[in-house]
Amino acid sequence: MTTPHKPKLIEVALPLEAISREASREKSIRHGHPSTLHLWWARRPLAAARAVLWSSLVDDPTAHPDKFPTEEEQDKERRRLFGILERLVVWENSNDPEVLSEAHHEIKESCDGDLPNILDPFCGGGTIPLEAGRLGLPSFGGDLNPVAVLITKALTEIPNRFANMPPINPKSREESKLRTWQGAQGLAEDIRYYGELIREKAWESIGHLYPKVKLPKEKGDGEATVIAWLWARTVKSPDPSWPGHVPLIKSGILRNKSGKPVISVEPVVDRVNKKITYELREGIHSGSGTMSTRGNAICVATGTAIPKDYIKQEGEQNKLGTNLLAVIAETKKGRVYLSPDCSDIQVKRPAEYPTGKLSRNSRYMVPTLYGMRTTDSLFTNRQLIALTTFSTILRQTKSIILEQFSKITDSEISTSFKTNDSISSSYANTIITYLAFAIDRCAAYWSSQCVWATTRETIGQVFGRQAIPMVWDFAEANPFSSSSGNWSGQVNWISKAVSNIPVVSGGGGEDNSEKCSHTIGTKKGLCSLYRSSLL
Repeated sequence: MTTPHKPKLIEVALPLEAISREASREKSIRHGHPSTLHLWWARRPLAAARAVLWSSLVDDPTAHPDKFPTEEEQDKERRRLFGILERLVVWENSNDPEVLSEAHHEIKESCDGDLPNILDPFCGGGTIPLEAGRLGLPSFGGDLNPVAVLITKALTEIPNRFANMPPINPKSREESKLRTWQGAQGLAEDIRYYGELIREKAWESIGHLYPKVKLPKEKGDGEATVIAWLWARTVKSPDPSWPGHVPLIKSGILRNKSGKPVISVEPVVDRVNKKITYELREGIHSGSGTMSTRGNAICVATGTAIPKDYIKQEGEQNKLGTNLLAVIAETKKGRVYLSPDCSDIQVKRPAEYPTGKLSRNSRYMVPTLYGMRTTDSLFTNRQLIALTTFSTILRQTKSIILEQFSKITDSEISTSFKTNDSISSSYANTIITYLAFAIDRCAAYWSSQCVWATTRETIGQVFGRQAIPMVWDFAEANPFSSSSGNWSGQVNWISKAVSNIPVVSGGGGEDNSEKCSHTIGTKKGLCSLYRSSLL
């Protein structure tokens, strides 16, 4: 005899306006949101996933005619369930224990205490496994992409192993005497601490490559930290009357922010000495770009047309160059724009760096049309040095973490952490993994395909869309500044996301997700299955 179907809430009615409002609002929530851990395309809103999961498991009142025999009573009960759901989808309630407990209770009641397994075979950025775990449901997820696997593990599985564990770094251990660490807060604090340690060591190694800039008297005098260097790619003029390179500038506008005067850069041609210099002009919308929307250009020195095919040909022969257009620095009074007062900063390519072939599909990898066929070609020499330096120091940091772990006393942390070498190694690997995400985030900001956002006065990361376009005038970030694209900022994004991850109570280095993490290698890639139960 088959069991009669019990209608679920999602089959009958939902407070769609409230769910849509919160799903839409989520786009503007930045700090602490799981999406800031690592870039992943086509992420699903957490609020919508949470609502769908919950309403798919909770019975509609019509499923219990014995309890709610009339339409009036059914409507009243449905409104009560709507109230729970409307509170559940609010971002600020994501980790509220009372709201989650109430929601979990309704699931248990509808499922007669037998919680169903949630499977997402293509988990991507981990939204469904994360929200299933938040609702206290055993969940399984899988993906063929190893990046997706690692992101989802970092959101759902790894933090549970160190739930409620205090940080191990010496600075925060003193603070631990005065406070408790809930969930993944201790882990997040260690990520922040060791991220700052990496920054200090990187500064000792390559800080000289990022010198401060001297300010003129009218800009405040003294020195200031550079936020970004703005560069333009150059190409040899096809006009034989001009022997040198000319700039390829998409737009000469550097600042076009509401409430502030426009700032633009203007190429100045010295026809006698055959040189081109660059002047900044305030309050003038010069429109000094030399590139058209179709990839053609104009020689700023002679007015000769530069066809797109000619630029591609020069790029294929590795003959494109760069010129420094302007320097942007941070002062107490805000950002200042300065003309370059010296020749281009010359930095040699590092001896070793990772590389690989780029796809030749120009629909989403346009730089390959201009001779940029390997991953390292998307970075300047200084950017390659920065990325390899931070990566090297990151690997070296594990030994520091293990050393500090060994100095923790039994009174500071549970005995299982103190005596189990595999746990200390696992925790060190965990911190290294999250900080590796920071390097990934930096790679998206430390590229010669980054634009300067004139209305926000910030550096825009490479992936403004799901493709890499060709950028002619680009912004080079300073890893040691306090503005967009700096190392500490990327670490803070990650630590805040980790501190908001829902985890179970426990600690001791044990996997509180019923120890059912499985990784399976396949011919097509890496598939991971894991399970978590957070309540």
